[in-house]
Amino acid sequence: MNQQPDSHVPAAPVDLFVIGGGINGAGIARDAAGRGLSVTLAEMNDLASATSSASTKLFHGGLRYLEYFEIGLVRHALTEREVLLKAMPHISWPMRFVLPYHRDMRFEGDTPTSKLLRLFMPWMRGRRPAWLIRLGLFLYDNLGGREILPATRSLSLRGTPEGAPLEDRFEKAFEYSDCWIEDSRLVVLNARDAELRGARIMTRTKVISADRHAEGWAVTVEHGADGQREVIRAKMLVNAGGPWVGDIIHNTARLNSSEGVRLVRGSHIVTKRLYDHDKCYFFQGTDGRIIFTIPYEQDFTLIGTTDADHPDPSVTPECTPEEQDYLINFVNGYLKQDITRKDIVWTYSGVRPLYDDGASSATAATRDYTLKVDETGGAPILNVFGGKITTYRKLAEDALDLIAPHFGGLSDHWTAGVALPGGDFPVDGVAQLIARLKADYDFLDESWAARLIRAYGTDAWAMMGEAKTLADMGEHFGATLTAGEVAWLMNKEYALSAEDVVWRRSKLGLRMDEAQIARLDEWMQMRAAKQAASAAE
Repeated sequence: MNQQPDSHVPAAPVDLFVIGGGINGAGIARDAAGRGLSVTLAEMNDLASATSSASTKLFHGGLRYLEYFEIGLVRHALTEREVLLKAMPHISWPMRFVLPYHRDMRFEGDTPTSKLLRLFMPWMRGRRPAWLIRLGLFLYDNLGGREILPATRSLSLRGTPEGAPLEDRFEKAFEYSDCWIEDSRLVVLNARDAELRGARIMTRTKVISADRHAEGWAVTVEHGADGQREVIRAKMLVNAGGPWVGDIIHNTARLNSSEGVRLVRGSHIVTKRLYDHDKCYFFQGTDGRIIFTIPYEQDFTLIGTTDADHPDPSVTPECTPEEQDYLINFVNGYLKQDITRKDIVWTYSGVRPLYDDGASSATAATRDYTLKVDETGGAPILNVFGGKITTYRKLAEDALDLIAPHFGGLSDHWTAGVALPGGDFPVDGVAQLIARLKADYDFLDESWAARLIRAYGTDAWAMMGEAKTLADMGEHFGATLTAGEVAWLMNKEYALSAEDVVWRRSKLGLRMDEAQIARLDEWMQMRAAKQAASAAE
């Protein structure tokens, strides 16, 4: 992992050099490598260390985008849900969403739909009628060729598990389907599959400069491990820098481009578990905005998200006290049992790099992606703007379609239906895998086996190896995390620090204390130092 070249052998130019180890960069690298292109990817931090680990963790069509008439975006996303579900049933699974209805539901601002309704039904005064929601859900059910996921249904909230946590004023709801996704694991598995197909994946490697020539690019990188610099030649550059896409255009590649990106911060809070059932809620606030409350990691509830402009990518996004209060007050308008800041166990925030289409608000800015190839003045560069995690695979396909003319004989689309590592089993096969893993390693309990299958799928057996007892897995750091698993994460999944393991490869940081995490980090640094010393001998 994190491959280093032989400094004495001049490297041949690669076909693609990808800047950015988020979902778009990893997805493009995987698709390109699978078509036979030589690919190098550089990420200045850990994989998925920014936007791609800070999502709401959903493969969803974007129900609210229908109000902005983004029909193409919603159709693509809805179609992709089931394509992706089949390729990664270990890290993605169906979820049901409950949308409580009340007469005072309103539009947020002047959406195209609200303008039409105001024109033809002025007496509604900005309210969202039930028939319009039902029409939107009908489109949501039928735009994307749904096969696996159950259809929308109306739901009574009186005397039902779904109604029990809600205030008594809510009597009816609509229930529809979307999917959960372990976002940062999705990135890692795409990167790992790209490497298995021949790509070179470099984490903690910063791109210092990219110099354009007629025949290609000369990319200077600095490896974080030792500070050494390396020049890599590439026929084409892919700028998948996420929040830094604009900085790469203007300062790294030094292009004269007017293309812009709008950075929008989305913040989330995680609380103790707020209700007993396993369904999500889709709430609408008095300002017209929506949030989700989602069962999370068995014992918690995930609440989000906010939408706020975040103009400087160098400023680390944080869930501000004001955003925390906003989400708390939002939820308290629906649930019987109020929550306070004391109930928050974790917060996170990410920056979505949206294509700057001149929208009046952060919420209205398009979530669709825009791909631009620039070949003025020399070798081509592909700049990637925006996108949703749900459409990352389609984005990669479209990117390769744009790239294809620069590489003769490129093979056709291939990623639809091809499983990611560990995902080679049926969508409904999780319970069987958990039972088999528990039988093969009888020191695992049900929840531990379930966690491993949800993380690694069929690769869980390779990770566990020949272990016969818990002691065979090495040191136990807490929360079922063992040295054997961490070694796998370091060898196969690019993990270099405790933060990589407990907040991106997993969410065990919710269950481990500071001392346990510090011990894990110490163990990982000692192991890395031993491996480096052995390699130098």
